[in-house]
Amino acid sequence: MPAKPTACLALADGTIFYGRGFGAPGITTAELCFNTAMTGYQEIMTDPSYAGQIVTFTFPHIGNTGVTPEDDETAEPVADGMVVKWDPTDASNWRATEELTAWLSRRGRIGIGGVDTRRLTRAIRQQGAPHVALAHDPEGNFDLDALVAAARGFSGLEGLDLAKDVTCAQSYHWNEMRWAWPDGYAPQTAPRHKVVAIDFGAKRNILRCLASAGCDVTVLPATATAEDVLALQPDGVFLSNGPGDPAATGTYAVPMIKGVLETDLPVFGICLGHQMLALALGAQTIKMNHGHHGANHPVKDNETGKVEITSMNHGFTVDSQTLPDGVIESHVSLFDGSNCGIRMDGRPVFSVQYHPEASPGPQDSYYLFERFAAAMDARAA
Repeated sequence: MPAKPTACLALADGTIFYGRGFGAPGITTAELCFNTAMTGYQEIMTDPSYAGQIVTFTFPHIGNTGVTPEDDETAEPVADGMVVKWDPTDASNWRATEELTAWLSRRGRIGIGGVDTRRLTRAIRQQGAPHVALAHDPEGNFDLDALVAAARGFSGLEGLDLAKDVTCAQSYHWNEMRWAWPDGYAPQTAPRHKVVAIDFGAKRNILRCLASAGCDVTVLPATATAEDVLALQPDGVFLSNGPGDPAATGTYAVPMIKGVLETDLPVFGICLGHQMLALALGAQTIKMNHGHHGANHPVKDNETGKVEITSMNHGFTVDSQTLPDGVIESHVSLFDGSNCGIRMDGRPVFSVQYHPEASPGPQDSYYLFERFAAAMDARAA
């Protein structure tokens, strides 16, 4: 650590972490979470579900594979900043087109290295996700009182609708399929189903998985109504991931979903889309202590007994005690028993809390896209 640190992380309780700054200079306030994934830092930083959050990476080797536009989950980084143990290293990967530090600087995102991330992670687990202020000043000048005050002044994510901030401005068509060697991303040229995807903060790889499952995808903004959705005469409706408090987003999303549920269309939701579906069916959501963020989360399928290794990113969860009759808890977390999936009894309507598209190594959960496609096949038969 140099004599004069160039970055500072201030927690609302007054705790200060010093380090070396990288990326863009400046100050940002957010909720602090930790992510245990060993790969995918670029996908994490560009995942719209991380809006309003700064990510502590428990894996120390961040930056070693550089960045490439092919791995962006959305056009711009969404997470407000990153906290790492070791300073980002030079890129060593044949796909890299840019260094992580330059990418962050160009995209206006702050990073801090040289932090005791184990201590920080323990604090998050024990005390809950704190509100923080992250500052990067190459000259090393920090007003600590002002930074702590800024952290305390952060409103938090409860009651906050962030889907409106990250959703698309207008509808668009998607036909790009999953990445495959050696051609990369190929277009879907023979789709079997028309799918409307509601963009609460959709990751690109979710849309690719839908296309690879045989879907012709039209993406609509989060504020779309049931009339907007049904006017496109889809074979199925997909509810995407996204950030913020599901109860806040539900003020306009729940009426839309209820309108879709009045039809016999198959419905599939992921992450925030899972929570939106649960709310529309009469359940409730609650804020978690520190959430689930990682690529190694075991989830049990209650109906098959199978255990899947999944990728997760959520700070709210569906309260399984509030699930109404006719709604079955299909998946649970083996870490803490929290809800990870639901389905309607006797209808092709289902959702999961985790990210089957992320494929952090295991591809245990890709079958969910095939299940969605099979439901549309059955309806058309």
